[in-house]
Amino acid sequence: MRLPIPFLLLALATSASAEWPEFRGPDRQGHSETADLPVEWSPSVRRGIRWKAPVAGVGWSSPVVANGRVYLTTAVPEGGEDKPGVARSLRVLCLQAADGRPVWDHEVFVQPADAPAVHKKNSHASPTPVLEEGRLYVHFGHQGSACLEAVDGSVLWSTREFSYAPVHGNGGSPVIEGDLFIFNADAAQDPAVIALDKATGKQRWRFSRSSGAKNKFSFSTPLVIDVNGVRQLITAGSGVVNALDPATGGELWQVQYGDGYSVVPRPVHAHGMIYLSTGYNKPVALAIRVNGSGDVTNTHVAWRIEKFVPHNPSMIVVGNELYFVADNGVLTCADAKTGQVHYQERCTGPISASILHAGGRLYLQDEKGLGVVVQAGKTFRVLQKNDLGERSLASYAVVDQDLLIRTENHLWRIGR
Repeated sequence: MRLPIPFLLLALATSASAEWPEFRGPDRQGHSETADLPVEWSPSVRRGIRWKAPVAGVGWSSPVVANGRVYLTTAVPEGGEDKPGVARSLRVLCLQAADGRPVWDHEVFVQPADAPAVHKKNSHASPTPVLEEGRLYVHFGHQGSACLEAVDGSVLWSTREFSYAPVHGNGGSPVIEGDLFIFNADAAQDPAVIALDKATGKQRWRFSRSSGAKNKFSFSTPLVIDVNGVRQLITAGSGVVNALDPATGGELWQVQYGDGYSVVPRPVHAHGMIYLSTGYNKPVALAIRVNGSGDVTNTHVAWRIEKFVPHNPSMIVVGNELYFVADNGVLTCADAKTGQVHYQERCTGPISASILHAGGRLYLQDEKGLGVVVQAGKTFRVLQKNDLGERSLASYAVVDQDLLIRTENHLWRIGR
């Protein structure tokens, strides 16, 4: 039977709204087109809790969603106790989005007992997977990458050829661009950006990152943008952000920022600029015009903010406003074009997760499990505070009209 056009459009819109294919969602910058996400939830009175599923092991990757299924990675320690000096099973889990029931649970790699230790705010399964066209691409940093069939979890390819010496473990998530699987490999020495053929896992190109930063390690996730029809891969590392041709790895432009290191936030793009944080020890927020060529350090930095800038959470732009939350929980709203600060207000407790925007509201999830909903706009207004009571460092995902929140031992679906 041939369906009428309005019905087809509705079906397509519903399908699109149900997908959250990678870190920070379909636009890679933390925006959901869902206008009616929940504002209030509470496990103590079962308000808004659609389901709560246990998750074995330890991992701070964010969930991804497609075709009624939720996927996430985890690291299960040998013997069950998470402590230094034990081997770990690096795994991918698939759950039913409707009720949280497990569909499959597969081991991808075994991490040896002598693997490098991670920071207390990191895990051995922190990078978020990427879903595309029925395939799930997973990344465990220096421990390896793989491509799985999303339906049954069968491994199509896996590789451990691109190991490096990390500091504090893995972190940054991969990105798919065209026929490439791309990730940052900002190691203790010889930091690089690596592109693999997404069909085979074989290397297509490698970009060696160079800067004056003393500490070379970082954990940021690349962002692909379009500038007047030209694709740019924005990749932030220690001391420098590089814009690369994603097809070849050739550099288009760069901005140096001194000794900034352990850069975590994913850059965001709006108004002809990218916005990023320069990392430890003293992060600075930079707005950089993306129409340059070569070293544009002295010509293309439009403005900077030096107070209450995040080490870990990624920023977000809504309309003409840029929002970012410092790790101590102070939320900043600034004019995205000029850098003029509208407010800086205490919003959450210590926080690592990135901000989500939907329906004119900002969603922030702090490390103790407190979710704070804030009205977007130049005036600070908290709409609701919701405590799950369990440690949380992963960023939000969205499925249909609901939130997915990963905490230390569970994955929650939050609805109305």
